[in-house]
Amino acid sequence: MPVYFLFGKYTQEGIKGMSPERTVEANKLIEKFGGKVKEIYALLGEIDLVIIAEFPDNAEVMKASIALTKLTNISFKTAPAVTVEEFDKMITEI
Repeated sequence: MPVYFLFGKYTQEGIKGMSPERTVEANKLIEKFGGKVKEIYALLGEIDLVIIAEFPDNAEVMKASIALTKLTNISFKTAPAVTVEEFDKMITEI
């Protein structure tokens, strides 16, 4: 399945709702849209959170991203990702 990075930025409301339980809810929500969480990291700097997950396609990750924002009050930007090995193979075909 394709891998996506969901970059999160906390809002004031999102910070208020932080809890381990919300993390569990977010994981379940990702699964609802066919996703599988590979890793979640808290970050320092302009991005507060990154979720690395697999999804069946762009439509499902878009739905999950919107649903996560509604659930958590965290603003997400989503990007598809490929491994460096996959990228190297692609560029040899150019």
